Amino acid sequence: MTDYTPPKVWTWNKESGGRFANINRPIAGPTHDKALPVGKHPLQLYSLGTPNGVKVTVLLEELLALGNTGAEYDAWLINIGQGEQFSSGYVEINPNSKIPVMVDRSAATPIRIFESGSILLYLAEKFGAFLPTDTAARTEALNWLFWQMGSAPFLGGGFGHFYAYAPMKIEYAIDRYAMEVKRQLDVLDRRLAEVPYLAGPDYTIADMAVWPWYGALVKGVLYEAGEFLSVADYKNVIRWADDISGRPAVKRGRMVNRTYGEPSSQLRERHDASDFDTRTQDKIAPEG
Repeated sequence: MTDYTPPKVWTWNKESGGRFANINRPIAGPTHDKALPVGKHPLQLYSLGTPNGVKVTVLLEELLALGNTGAEYDAWLINIGQGEQFSSGYVEINPNSKIPVMVDRSAATPIRIFESGSILLYLAEKFGAFLPTDTAARTEALNWLFWQMGSAPFLGGGFGHFYAYAPMKIEYAIDRYAMEVKRQLDVLDRRLAEVPYLAGPDYTIADMAVWPWYGALVKGVLYEAGEFLSVADYKNVIRWADDISGRPAVKRGRMVNRTYGEPSSQLRERHDASDFDTRTQDKIAPEG
């Protein structure tokens, strides 16, 4: 490995490399003018079927399964590979230009909600579901929700980047992040040895936040790193992941804004509950 000596002042004079190099830049703000589409429902979601996007569509489908008709939503696909998150319309509702973002148009003044954890908390409070009202139980759920927000960057931008996407394999970087991801899995496994769900006896937004990342990891889906990380050792996490993945609402939520995998698992955009049954080709993402 070639030694690297950082310059006195860092300058952006080359692409960062890797699969997502074209969307990385050291400045914020829009790159082009384009308004966002608006559908018929009060809740407008602009997203992609990544783990962070799946968190929100799973919650929305779970809310609908409970009979909360006000949780009907339009889910618009944002292609981050093409820089759609840098449009003027998108930056207006999410200055951080990340997915997902939601706008609640049910009141006279629309409310923007960005950051996936904030969206989960907003919806849980709005509909009074999947978040305990007892102070101690609510706090425990929020402990694990914010645990995910702080931990997943080590799994995604850390381990995932250097293991799966970086233009070169750097042993130090992979070892560093693999160690941390395995520590995180051990944290989850020990907790789930004590309780069925992260916050205790009940399924909450904490589980919905953690499952798309760590559930996918132990099932060998995320980064296809299961063998490398010996995920079979984390039997309590696997039990929990299987329990959640079997829920009908989770199966639906996982399909929304999905652009990879088997075509039967993809629903490019979701504007009505019937879209899951009538999935015409314009609503299914192309392969690749």
